[in-house]
Amino acid sequence: MRTPLSVVIGAGGTGGHIYPGLALADALRRAVPDAVISFVGTDRGLETRLIPQAGYRLHTVDMIPFDPSLGARRYLLPAALLRSGAQCRAILRAQGAQVAVGMGGYPSAPVIVGARMAGLPSLIHESNAVPGRANKFAARLTPHIALAFDRSRPHLAGGERAETVGMPLSGPLAGLDRAALRQAARRALGIPEEARLLLVNGGSLGAARLTEAAVGLAGRYLARNRMRLLIKTGPAALDGARAALEANSGAAVAAAVPYLDRMDLAYAAADLVLCRAGSATVAELATIGMPAVLVPYPHAPGDHQTHNARVLSDAGAALLLPDAEVTADRLDALVTPLLADPVRLAAMGAAADPGTHAHAADLLAARTLALAGHPHPSHLVATLKESA
Repeated sequence: MRTPLSVVIGAGGTGGHIYPGLALADALRRAVPDAVISFVGTDRGLETRLIPQAGYRLHTVDMIPFDPSLGARRYLLPAALLRSGAQCRAILRAQGAQVAVGMGGYPSAPVIVGARMAGLPSLIHESNAVPGRANKFAARLTPHIALAFDRSRPHLAGGERAETVGMPLSGPLAGLDRAALRQAARRALGIPEEARLLLVNGGSLGAARLTEAAVGLAGRYLARNRMRLLIKTGPAALDGARAALEANSGAAVAAAVPYLDRMDLAYAAADLVLCRAGSATVAELATIGMPAVLVPYPHAPGDHQTHNARVLSDAGAALLLPDAEVTADRLDALVTPLLADPVRLAAMGAAADPGTHAHAADLLAARTLALAGHPHPSHLVATLKESA
């Protein structure tokens, strides 16, 4: 009797690690429909909502961040890693796992430790142009490393043997044709066809500075009939943003929402995006040819969001705006002329290198199956040949 494929994926904290992990899980399910796939995270991050919502089981472990700002608590990190690694070893054995995958971020490191303890093969995926602390550590425990961006290779122990597969994206974004979906997307979001739409995306938790500046910009757009804004605030800032839009009458041209469950519609409807430079966002923009103004989060470890942003800005596909400069005045001077120049926007969109992001979930799934000793289905073999 054949043993079912069982894979445990470590992913948690923010959407930048969770969504690629879910894209990998979906690709594994497409390849092996009866696969047993579960996740490991903590009880503090977005994984507690996003992973069960996607239909996958979440195991939680006791892990703390790889963060110097913890002060004296950082000295607890080795003990926490050993404890959570032992918890992961028990999870891997209980799940009958053949392979473990770490998607980066502190909740995923214990999975790689647990796999090492259990004698199981493991694989890490680094999503940023500059690796985070957790993956820098985990890269020393596994010979199998996959990268979203080739720029991260020199920063990892064993980076010379790493393979650049791209960033795993969800199906609707991996295959998005913005032009084909534009009219339907605008109808769904209530955006007039003649309007110019700025999408403001602060990431899975929102970005207070981007939201505040966008609300101020909305007040200025009242006298400009063709301008519209869609502002993703995150849940915590929603009420404040809506109140501010009512106060400056910007609600007439701007909508504030806590989440965007259909990012494909938002991207297709928009003419330009103002956003942080998380790795998943940068990969999405490159794949679909979406022009953007990128505002790297200034406190990201290793300033990795600036390095992510340069993947696009160096190619001419995006503008890089420092966080300290994000005000309504600065956005009006920078963004408004861009929105009025469709030729330049089209050139920015065409300048992006889509790379292998659209196929990354399948490529990473193929690597995972190989480590598990499982044969590749025919569609994965075809994908591997195309990417070779």
